[in-house]
Amino acid sequence: MKILYTDWKKFCGIGLLLILITASCNKKLDLQSTRIADEEGHWSSYENARSGIIGLYGLTRAALAQNNTHWICGELRQGDFKSLQRSDLNAVISGKLNAGYPLLQQVSNWRSFYAAINACNLFIERVSGCLNDIRYTEAYYNLDVAQARALRAFLYFYMVRIWGDIPFSTSSGEGGNFDAMSITGKDAILTFATSELKEVAGKLPYLYSTIDPDQIFPSNYYNESADYWANAPLTRLAAYALLAHIAAWQGNYIDASIYTEVVANNYTKSNLDYVPVSTLVSPSGFFAGGTNNYRQLIGFNFTKERGETTVDGHIENLTLANTNSFYMSKKLPDIYVDKSTIGNLFPSTNGNDDRFGYDFQYTPALLYTTYFENYNAEIPVFKKIRVVDGGVNTGQFAVFNSSIVFTRLEEILLLRAEAFAALGREADARNLLNTLRGKRSIDPVSPLLSGSQLIDEIFRERRRELMGEGWRWYDVVREKKLLNNDPTFNAMVKNGGIYWPIAQEVLSRNNKIEQNNYWK
Repeated sequence: MKILYTDWKKFCGIGLLLILITASCNKKLDLQSTRIADEEGHWSSYENARSGIIGLYGLTRAALAQNNTHWICGELRQGDFKSLQRSDLNAVISGKLNAGYPLLQQVSNWRSFYAAINACNLFIERVSGCLNDIRYTEAYYNLDVAQARALRAFLYFYMVRIWGDIPFSTSSGEGGNFDAMSITGKDAILTFATSELKEVAGKLPYLYSTIDPDQIFPSNYYNESADYWANAPLTRLAAYALLAHIAAWQGNYIDASIYTEVVANNYTKSNLDYVPVSTLVSPSGFFAGGTNNYRQLIGFNFTKERGETTVDGHIENLTLANTNSFYMSKKLPDIYVDKSTIGNLFPSTNGNDDRFGYDFQYTPALLYTTYFENYNAEIPVFKKIRVVDGGVNTGQFAVFNSSIVFTRLEEILLLRAEAFAALGREADARNLLNTLRGKRSIDPVSPLLSGSQLIDEIFRERRRELMGEGWRWYDVVREKKLLNNDPTFNAMVKNGGIYWPIAQEVLSRNNKIEQNNYWK
């Protein structure tokens, strides 16, 4: 989601403070950051509202990016990546999340998420003061509040996937002091998030700065064109995509199928499209964001032109290393996918997979390594996402601009196939699975594929398509729950072992909560 940082000098009050805090993206991010400028005078103008809503997206992005949390939590545990030299990363991969490494304590600390949530609460409570400025119309107000509520719902869902039961509040002030709050059950929080998203979905446009036939929105949102808001901010279809994922996480596949249908039937209204592999892996393509890419259903951009080049918060920091195509000081990557896993996931008998595979029409056979570099060496380098220095460099400087993409159209297509398989609509599930496989130049599955084998193949396709995008652990959890054929994993689910432990710093500051039983 593109975060607007132009004309910084005209931002003031709470939004400016939030943006500055977000840009630092360091351990100083704290709940206090959302209270520094909460006086009434900072909520009185069009500019205050604009900078405030921008700040919410910035804090949300910071929570996902800090300590590479999006990938540490979503990609490593029981995933396809291995680590040669990082004992802390190996602890995550093997599920030893309470090991005494600083990184694990930092990732298990939820304070940056609550900074973003409390900022949403504060915005919802105070932004009505900006209606005193005649430029800030009711249309702006309704749209901005809808975004803040949707972002808050997203953050709560994201946190529940990581920690399960967590503190919960929808108010700032005393309610924003999450250090003094007790735990709320995860089901109640997901019920709230679902209710919020259903309420605000119709209040969000398919595209920003356009005339929507069903709703009245600002036709030139904050004086920027529709092209400017490409990939941003949260749209109506983003809300339905989140609803689909909350339903699937809860095992409610009927609702998941309904919500994904909304996306499937309306994606062109948001200028979404399926992404060819060449665009997906291009250093200046899908993950680079930018105004020419309308395909991130929910994403958070780091745009070089706005000074958002960083080291932390990008998977390239973990995966890239010195190869024939990259010149980097790091000789070996922190994490990699080994050859046996690659060969198992991308079998050559399935056609010429555009992501990785062999073309046997030639002698010798041609190797397609779109996802990987240095495959003939001992340690392949994962290069699917490689937006180095704005996409113009090959890696001499380890600074990156890749977006954190939560979901895209291909991911929703596969989620819909998962829902159909779970509901016994196997022909529909196979058709959707084959749609994606066709777009990647691999053969369709057998029309006889059914039951657990069909479910397994859908999740294998998710492994191939979404590798490196932060989905693997959550997919493992959903598949294991759906198949219900692993007693050891079932016991871990029952005992809360699928969630992260709570950081000791959090426990020390709040005597109303205690460690997850699994991690005591």
